Amino acid sequence: MIKSIFKGLSAYKDAFGLISRLKLWKYFAIPMLISFFTAILIGVSAWGFSDNIGTFIARLWIWEWGAQTVATLSTIIGALIIIALGLIAYKHLIMAFSAPFMSPVSEKIEAEFYEGVHKHRDTSNASQLVRGLKINLRNLVWELLLSIPFLLLSLIPVIGILATAMLFLIQAYYAGFGNMDYTLERHFPYRESVNFVKRHRGYAIGNGIIFMLFLLIPVVGIILVLPISVTAASKTTLELLDQKTSYPND
Repeated sequence: MIKSIFKGLSAYKDAFGLISRLKLWKYFAIPMLISFFTAILIGVSAWGFSDNIGTFIARLWIWEWGAQTVATLSTIIGALIIIALGLIAYKHLIMAFSAPFMSPVSEKIEAEFYEGVHKHRDTSNASQLVRGLKINLRNLVWELLLSIPFLLLSLIPVIGILATAMLFLIQAYYAGFGNMDYTLERHFPYRESVNFVKRHRGYAIGNGIIFMLFLLIPVVGIILVLPISVTAASKTTLELLDQKTSYPND
């Protein structure tokens, strides 16, 4: 697992060069806009709803002493909860709606990887969007189910450190999952793609770790996160597929 995580991380070192060599930047214009405006929406939501969640949390404190401090902390906690849940939703929204634009990118990388001999599945933009929505809706449900307990545990001192680390790795896994599926959709149906990523979850986590770290970079991070992470994931996924079978006979 650790070795595969590092391999997922190392794929990023060639991403910028691959994008420039294959002239892929033009395909990322709309996904960049989707990413930017989705991030703004989540930020505005965090600002608007943090007070409501903070008030609800503060009501759980029934004592008079320290009430003001608890109210302030509750507002901060409320904002953090909204941001954490917002990041989960953000990933899946941008991945689902960017599918028609990311699939051609993955296909061009595949053509480069196999020197012109590549697998092309005759799918429309609509079918790619439906596939993206299906995968990301499935991942969103599972990620929320796994994340909410760790999100609550993260509020507890000491235990919160480990819970936060687990929460980060869960988010990284599903980010990498979505990035890998842009390539897998040409090779496998829905269920087989899910099983493939499960077998190679370390690679997904490695890819997703950088994805999540990119989001910490103001403005630039949310604009560049998809181009870089999808390119790295495509390279990783193609290498895994190449290990699985002889490609020309696929």
